Amino acid sequence: MAYQKVNADQRAPGHSQYLDNDDLQATALDLEWDMEKELEEPGFDQFQLDSAENQNLENPETADLNLDSIQPATSPKGRFQRLQEESDYVTRYTRSAPKSNPCNFCRLLKILCTAIILFIFGILIGYYALKKCPSNATSSAPLDLQLYQEILQTIQAEDIKKSFRNLVQLYKSEDDTEISKKIKTHWTSLGLEEVQFVNYSVLLHLAGPSASSVILGSSGQCFRPNGQPCSEEARTHSSQDLLYSYAAYSAKGTLEAEVIDVGYGNADDLKRIQKMKNTTNQIALLKLGKLPLLYKLSLLEKAGFGGVLLYIDPCDLPKTANLSHDTFMVSLNPGGDPSTPGYPSVDGSFRQNRSNLTSLLVQPISAFLAEKLISSPNSRTKNGVCSPLELPDNDERTVNMQVQTVTKFKTVTNVVGYLKGLTSPDRYIIVGSHHHTAYGPYGQEWASSTAVITAFIRALMLRVKKGWRPDRTIVFCSWGGTAFGNIGSYEWGEDFKKVLQRNVVAYVSLHSPIRGNSSLHSIASPSLRQLVMEKNHFNCSRRAKCQETNVSSVQIQGDADYFINHLGVPTVQFAFEDIKALEGPSFLSEALFPKLATKIEEMDPFFNLHETITKLSGEVILQIANEPVLPFNALDVALEVQNSLKGDQPNTQLLALASRLRESAELFQSDEMRPANDPKERIPLRVRMLNDILQDMEKNFLVQQVPPGFYRNILYHLDEKTSQFSILLEAQEHCKLLASNETLQEALSEVLKSINSAQVYFKAGLDVFESVLVAKN
Repeated sequence: MAYQKVNADQRAPGHSQYLDNDDLQATALDLEWDMEKELEEPGFDQFQLDSAENQNLENPETADLNLDSIQPATSPKGRFQRLQEESDYVTRYTRSAPKSNPCNFCRLLKILCTAIILFIFGILIGYYALKKCPSNATSSAPLDLQLYQEILQTIQAEDIKKSFRNLVQLYKSEDDTEISKKIKTHWTSLGLEEVQFVNYSVLLHLAGPSASSVILGSSGQCFRPNGQPCSEEARTHSSQDLLYSYAAYSAKGTLEAEVIDVGYGNADDLKRIQKMKNTTNQIALLKLGKLPLLYKLSLLEKAGFGGVLLYIDPCDLPKTANLSHDTFMVSLNPGGDPSTPGYPSVDGSFRQNRSNLTSLLVQPISAFLAEKLISSPNSRTKNGVCSPLELPDNDERTVNMQVQTVTKFKTVTNVVGYLKGLTSPDRYIIVGSHHHTAYGPYGQEWASSTAVITAFIRALMLRVKKGWRPDRTIVFCSWGGTAFGNIGSYEWGEDFKKVLQRNVVAYVSLHSPIRGNSSLHSIASPSLRQLVMEKNHFNCSRRAKCQETNVSSVQIQGDADYFINHLGVPTVQFAFEDIKALEGPSFLSEALFPKLATKIEEMDPFFNLHETITKLSGEVILQIANEPVLPFNALDVALEVQNSLKGDQPNTQLLALASRLRESAELFQSDEMRPANDPKERIPLRVRMLNDILQDMEKNFLVQQVPPGFYRNILYHLDEKTSQFSILLEAQEHCKLLASNETLQEALSEVLKSINSAQVYFKAGLDVFESVLVAKN
């Protein structure tokens, strides 16, 4: 029989117990249709009556149960209607009608009357319930905000401080594998679901057995990267620092050549130098900052340089930061495992031979050693003004640089845990921190990152244990291999790319949350800027002293890179910085200094800043995870595009296209987003369609080809000082080195395609909503 067939299908092995609603409805419809069809077949009723009677005779105790199992498949327009319409329905068959037929008719009549009464009663209940729904729905927003505050109030600075110190102590005795295990165990104990390791075997570029060296040609003196003479016996702690003063994925070897000061290494500097000197196989003395390091190294490589001595000018650092003798590490890896570019490092993957990612010998040195190379006097501050380090053009310095590094395949571990959503479990908000990776610099800023994410998990799970859940799934990730080029996050992203492209709603970065203590620095995608500004204002209202901070969309360091540049996911990050660091050149954070725990505790002795970052990030996470309509602003994206086209020579074609994009975004915002945000007008199907459009709108601004170190997502600028599209600025700089403007035309074409794609995207979304509305009418 039909109902037996359906039950068998439902018990098929391997079939998920979480069926979609569409599947359930389709199954129910097929079941009803099959029963009606069999009821209409001649002889079916006779067969059913016979079988029912036999069952009653053979096993009277189970008779009622068997009849009940058939009842759901009986359609009002199937069996009962035909019994009433055809008076001779039963007499046409050999079996006589049962003697209790009048009783059966009375019973059916009673059932029918009862059903009618219940139906009318249900309509009345529904009517009065709907009348009261608007008042309850309109009060849901304050209730949500109250819930958020209850969750966030459980976050305490003292708990974060205790967690931070435990992590620091753990680091001193364990390697990164043990740290990952401790994080997994801790998250599981807090109640987080499906906490798991995700491991990848990747190619790491590690420090050599001994520190690199720089030998002055004029005197023959040998120095370590921090400026310490090679002859001196290195102390244990400082020698450890020296090992991690290197450029990961640099070429290795020895080079003796003239040192040429190239300043910050921009197009103007190189154009001036190439007019005066032969740069082939020479050593560039390069300052970090102002432009991405990978981009500047690509220019030096094209100019023919053979080596680079990289340093940070003390004038670019805050006065409180005394780093003249400190060494640092940089990574020349744009992201992921270099041996598997663009695809995950899973078992069986083809491994490319890429031990170095540049032909240049690159060695970071301290500002103290740079002063020795330049022969600069110790005092460079006059009348409170700092004089930048600079080697005169007519001076010649010859040095011998030796770079010692090794490459090995090592395991990088990610820790990933899930809090499944209640109504939209297939939509993810990813929260990312990072933990220490063995063989890398031993700085402990990762402990701040891990302590913050753990504090939020603890607060969240306390509420979950009381029965609450977010609407969307929150995925917590502690990434490994961050110092070597965000390897853990890239490999995980490449491994699950198809799923993430469809399901990820937003990424919240907790990378290095405490870099200073004077100013809150908020970074957000244009679509999330309004939400972040609201949280900043609320945070300022709670604190007596709070400087208003702008929310910008600029390139940032850390594991958000893959989600911004390859998935086009809206991203947000809060961090405390020094004001001087914000006013100085950008991209100084590419240098990885080994921060000791004592320095972090000096910046935030009571861990109040850690608490603020946790609460700000947590409130944004909760709002994105729970709002029926994603708190993204489509119009802000269009306004950002228009602002990015402002300049000395505006392109009229791009401006006209940007204007049409703004018109479409305004229409989308007013016609679709406004009604969806009103509970009285909210329709679940339209809300889901609207969220899908909001979720993917930044993907239109991903371009295929960008200069090294530049973001593929052109909505992000190089720094707060520049408002134009970064690829247009670079193309204009490129024209200074080459007479051709071909690069500029290509960049303009990329921007035009992105704006046009976004405009078509919004227009198509409006058309879909209009067609759905017409179909319903």
